[in-house]
Amino acid sequence: MTKIILDCDPGHDDALAMMMAIASPKIELAAVTSSAGNQTPEKTLNNAMRLLTLMKRQDIPVAGGNKTPLVKPLATAGNVHGKSGLDGAELPEPDFKVQDMTAIELMAKTIKESDEKMTLVVTGPMTNAALFLRVYPELAERIERIVFMGGAMGLGNWTPSVEFNIFVDPEAAKIVLNSGIPLTMAPLNVTHQAQILKPEIAAIDDIKNPVAHAFYGLLNFFEIYHEAPKWGFKGAPLHDPCTIAWLIDPEMFESETMNVDVETQGELTKGETVCDYYELTGKPKNTEVLLGIDRDKFIQLIRESLKTFG
Repeated sequence: MTKIILDCDPGHDDALAMMMAIASPKIELAAVTSSAGNQTPEKTLNNAMRLLTLMKRQDIPVAGGNKTPLVKPLATAGNVHGKSGLDGAELPEPDFKVQDMTAIELMAKTIKESDEKMTLVVTGPMTNAALFLRVYPELAERIERIVFMGGAMGLGNWTPSVEFNIFVDPEAAKIVLNSGIPLTMAPLNVTHQAQILKPEIAAIDDIKNPVAHAFYGLLNFFEIYHEAPKWGFKGAPLHDPCTIAWLIDPEMFESETMNVDVETQGELTKGETVCDYYELTGKPKNTEVLLGIDRDKFIQLIRESLKTFG
């Protein structure tokens, strides 16, 4: 089993990533930390706890993270995820308490108590991950890998060349990408291929359990934003679940290893992930970048994951 900490900003696709991690016998979800991004920090923390309550995993410790990015003001994506951050389904209110510590303190505690190295999965802005590496540099060697959804090679979804998670906190992303820890990146190049189509969303409601029913509603709402003709989607791209899918079945993906860094100064490109595909900079390769996915296999994994909840 791969032992992970999930740092997320739920968010519909974060919710699906969390569900897949809980459902998989190949993953042990040891802790959940929340970041600000898809919605405000109070809402994303509450959403993480609502999801764990829905899935009856109140045993997993949860802590809230930094309320703002390292440098710039917080930007949120309520236009994508709705007023609550998880519009589209009635989720239970949390019936357990958040940990009496910060996100980076919970990360440190979990890593220190683990008998093995841990994997950090980041599906929101990298604020918490960067702060953890700055405050607890001695624990960096206890992290096996950081797997993150963010960035892109040649396109953006928030500005012309910048993906949302990196846009929110580019300075934090730069710290993580230059940390020396092995990295796996799920950029828009692969997540835009990881689309779920309307008939596949409808089929989820045939899975007769409360968790599947909730995700049927969530995905119906999430799909609406992506219907705009400008995107050219046939369905809704499921960004964040690509991180968990890669951990479960890396052969589902095509990838290339290259140097990736983040532009933090550009007038038009602040937050752009600079992917050195042709090895033009001479910088060491630091990131496995996912570029292709077996979409049918990915959708089947989501269905099988939802079926595990009684």
